[in-house]
Amino acid sequence: MELVGSPLTATYAHPRSTPTKFLPAISTMASSYKNRFPYYPLRQSFSLPWMPSAYYKAAAINPTLAPFSKSSQGLTSSKMLPFVSNRTNLFTWYTPDDWYRSNLTNYKESEVSRHNAERLRVDTSRMIQDKYQQTKKTQLESTKNLGERVNDIEFWRSELCHELDEMMGETNALTDMKKRLERALAETEAPLQVAQECLLHREKRMGIDLVHDNVEKQLFTEVDVIRSCQERMQQCLDTAKAQLASNRVAQHELERDLVNKQAAHRIDDKCHHLRNTSDGISYYRGVERVDATISVPESWAKFTDDNILCSQSERAASAKLRDNIENLLVVTANEMWRQFNGVNVAFTNRIAETADAKSKIQTHLAKTLQEIFQIEMNIEAIRKAIRDKGPPLKVAQTRLDERTRRPNVELCRDTAQLRLVNEVHEIDEMIQSLQQRLRDAEDTLQMLVRAKSVLEHDLAVKANSLFIDQEKCMGMRKTFPSTVRLVGYV
Repeated sequence: MELVGSPLTATYAHPRSTPTKFLPAISTMASSYKNRFPYYPLRQSFSLPWMPSAYYKAAAINPTLAPFSKSSQGLTSSKMLPFVSNRTNLFTWYTPDDWYRSNLTNYKESEVSRHNAERLRVDTSRMIQDKYQQTKKTQLESTKNLGERVNDIEFWRSELCHELDEMMGETNALTDMKKRLERALAETEAPLQVAQECLLHREKRMGIDLVHDNVEKQLFTEVDVIRSCQERMQQCLDTAKAQLASNRVAQHELERDLVNKQAAHRIDDKCHHLRNTSDGISYYRGVERVDATISVPESWAKFTDDNILCSQSERAASAKLRDNIENLLVVTANEMWRQFNGVNVAFTNRIAETADAKSKIQTHLAKTLQEIFQIEMNIEAIRKAIRDKGPPLKVAQTRLDERTRRPNVELCRDTAQLRLVNEVHEIDEMIQSLQQRLRDAEDTLQMLVRAKSVLEHDLAVKANSLFIDQEKCMGMRKTFPSTVRLVGYV
């Protein structure tokens, strides 16, 4: 057989002679896996990458399965394999001096490159630090200026808010009752909406709790009282509309200025808090050349100051119109407060009754849950007992199975055999009794679960009613307007 290839890829086969003995030794099998032919490692020069591609012919020896015999012991390694080390001609391109000079040149060039790179790094680091400090200083100055501007806007915004609140209060306090009566009328909308929402929420009660109780009756009465007060206020409100034109103009100017101040404050505050790591920053080429300003700080401050002075003069003119509606506001406020307190008392009593029923249900439910827990623990103990019977049953059955392999007359029905059979039957009976007890416990658990479900449903009904009355209804009724608000002072 001929194998053709290069020194990097060719493979060579070692010869094997014809076998003389095929069976291994009787005492051990160790000789069956020993090498049947000697091993000759290839020399390192055989795989040099600079060697030319060549073709070699292997020794024409057919390998066999026989061990290394006397017929192959007379061959030398040079006769069996054509090693590359036997060649006399090698091809080289450079001398050792060339090799050393090339290495020294590379070392020097590398050192010079590293020195230049190090100097460049130091200079670059210094320049980066200087530019960073300069940029940081400039940015800090801009941030400081923006902060001062935000403070100025905040001052005038607070002044506008204060004057607007005063103007709204004075408008509500006008004689001929317009603004104060209008605010009082608006304040009655919240109690009316609360009463209607309470009625709507109480319609969401479930089951037996959906009853027409005293709370619902009081809520209907409250709705009627509030609507009666609104009708009387509306009749008096129609006589005061002509007197508030100038107040509305002044208030409109204040509100518009306040909206502009809020928008400017939001924008400048956003700019003031922008940082290099903030989201939303981007490039806007040429934006520094755009001048969209229409005022200077002096004219900007004077505009707001004029609006405030105008509003103050209008408030002074409307101060003498405050006494015409006082009696009506006091009467309506007292009526609504009286009915509001009556509804709250009814809610408190109903909540106490529902909470007591819920507490009793929770007590029974807790006992049921405790019993369910005990039954579940019992079921788990039974299951564990059944699992624990598995290994002894396996041992007994394995013993019986192993004893069936006894030879001939050794298959004796002895005492051990009888005891093993009885042991298997006893363990089976134990498992059956435990499984029956497990089924009984599971049936009991199902009964407890059904009872728990009934209690939980009833508890959910009570909890829903309690949540509606205590959380939703009473939570909304905590925000009922005070007497001061009902008479229009706030």
